Amino acid sequence: MKTPNLLLVAILLLFSCCKVEEPLPQLKNTYIESVTINGTEVWSGGNAIQIRPDSVVFRVVFSNPISRSNINPLKLFVSSNIDTSFILLNETDSNVLSFKIAKTLNYYTTYKLFFISGENLGVKLIDNYEYTFVTDLDPTPKFPIISDDSLLTLVQKKTFDYFWSYAHPVSGLARERLGSGETVTSGGSGFGIMTIPVAIERGFITRQQGYERMNIIVNFLNTKADRFHGAFPHWLNGTTGKVQAFSTKDNGADLVETAFLIQGLLTVQSYFKNGNTAEKTMCANIQTIWENVEWTWFQKNNEQKLYWHWSPTYNWDMNMPVTGWNEGLIIYVLAASSPTYPITKSVYDNGWARNGAMKNGKTFYDIILPLGEDRGGPLFFTHYSFLGLNPHNLSDTYANYWEQNTAHAQINYSYCVVNPRNHYGYGANCWGLTASDIQNGYTASSPHNDGGTIAPTAALSSFPYTPLESMRAMRFFYYTLGDKIWGEYGFKDAFNLNQRWFASSYLAIDQGPIVVMIENHRTGLLWNLFMQNDNVKAGLTKLGFSY
Repeated sequence: MKTPNLLLVAILLLFSCCKVEEPLPQLKNTYIESVTINGTEVWSGGNAIQIRPDSVVFRVVFSNPISRSNINPLKLFVSSNIDTSFILLNETDSNVLSFKIAKTLNYYTTYKLFFISGENLGVKLIDNYEYTFVTDLDPTPKFPIISDDSLLTLVQKKTFDYFWSYAHPVSGLARERLGSGETVTSGGSGFGIMTIPVAIERGFITRQQGYERMNIIVNFLNTKADRFHGAFPHWLNGTTGKVQAFSTKDNGADLVETAFLIQGLLTVQSYFKNGNTAEKTMCANIQTIWENVEWTWFQKNNEQKLYWHWSPTYNWDMNMPVTGWNEGLIIYVLAASSPTYPITKSVYDNGWARNGAMKNGKTFYDIILPLGEDRGGPLFFTHYSFLGLNPHNLSDTYANYWEQNTAHAQINYSYCVVNPRNHYGYGANCWGLTASDIQNGYTASSPHNDGGTIAPTAALSSFPYTPLESMRAMRFFYYTLGDKIWGEYGFKDAFNLNQRWFASSYLAIDQGPIVVMIENHRTGLLWNLFMQNDNVKAGLTKLGFSY
C-alpha cells in the first residue's frame, strides 16, 4: 500500500482549517434628519406640545435608507413606563419611518421618544436622539355646564366675595392679597368699593348691607387713615390706619393708588347720593375726602407734570413722574376735575401726553395701536383707569380711547393665538397677559415680557373690548382648567401650563376689575355712575375731551 505524501496532507489540512469567511456587509453610518410628532417638527432636545393622547404619530426621516422590519425595541422606545408597542404606517420613501403609539396616553403628561445610537433598522445610528412631547389637557368639563349668562354671574359673585367676606374686619378695606393680614391696599380697595353697587344690583347683598360696609370704609378713610397732602399711601394697616411702607422710600403718598381709590369713592357716591339721610351723610364724607387731595402739590414745585410719590422723610426721592401711556390716565382726569386743587390743561399735555410723544400709530397683527408701547404692554392699562371712566365716545387730541383699548386687547389676544414663543396652552381659548403673580415672584407680563403665565383677570377684565374672545377664555378657565384655578374667591391669580404651576393666591387689584368690567360689559353700571359726577365732566371738558 502506497504511503500518502504527509507534506501534502498537512498542507491540505491547513488550508481546510483556515478557510477565510466572507465579510459581513458593513452597516451605513446614519443620522436623523428630522422628526415630526403629529405634524409638528421637533428637534432633538426640543419638545412638541398639546399632542392628542389618543393618536400620537411620529414621522422620522433618516439620512440613509432603512429596514423597517429590523426595529430594535431596546434602541427605539418611549419613556414613562408605557406600553411602547408601535403600529408601523405605510411609507413610500425608504428613508422614512412612520409609526404611531398603539396605546392612548394620559392627558397633560410629558413623554420622551428615544433613539439610542448603534445598530437598528438596518443602519448604524451614530448618535443618541431625544424628543419630548406633552399631551393635551383633558377637555372634559370639570363642572356642570351652565348658560354663559349664569357663568358671568357666578364669576362676579365668587370674585366679589373676596372684597366682602375677606375684607379687613376693622376698616372694611381690601386686604392686599390672600394672607396679607393687617395690610390693606388703597388702590385695590378702590376697585373693591366699585363691586358693592354691582353686588346690590345683582342681589348678592342688600342696599342696606352695602351702605353699612361703605360707611365703615368711608369713616375709616376720613378719620383714621394716614394721608399726605390729602393723598393716601399704597398700603395701610387695616386696624390703625397707619402707613405701611411699600418699599423703603415709598412710605408716604402714592398718587396712582389714591386716584384708583377716589375713582371708586366717586362711583359709590353717585350710587347713594339720592338715598336716605344716612346715605347722603356718607356721600358728604366722600366729598370731603375727594376735596382734601392736593393734586397740585404733586407737581413738585409747580412742574408741568404730576409725580407718583411723596414721602415725609424722603421727600421727592422716588422721582417718578406719571407720564403716558400706561394705567395713569385717571390720575390726570381726577386732578383736572378736582374742585379744590385742579391742575391746568398744560400739565396734562406736557406731563401725561408728553405733547403727543405717547402716540404710536403702528400696526400689529393688522390692528392699528394709537398709543403706547409696541404691542400695547400689559392689559391692566386698559382696565384700571377705565373702571369708571367710560371709554365709549371718549376722545381728545391724542386718541379715541375706545379704539385704543379695543386695539390693545385684540393685539394681546392675537399675540397669544400666534404664540411666537410656543408656550403650552396659548390660543384662542387661553390668553391674557398682564401684571400678576408668577412662580416665585410677580411681574407685568406682556408680549415683551412673556414667560408663559396667563392671568384670568387679563381676559375677563377685557370683556367690554373682546366679548367673544373673553367668553371663550372664561369657559376654558372654568370648565377645562376647573379646580386647578377655581376656588373660594373665583379664579386664582395666574397659571403657567409650561411649568405646571397654578397660583394659590388672590390679589385685590386683579380681582376687582373682573367684577367691574364684566358689569360694564353687561350693563355699563359703573361707567354710568362715575360719569354722572359734575366735577369729572368739567375736568374732561377742561382737558379737551369729548365724551
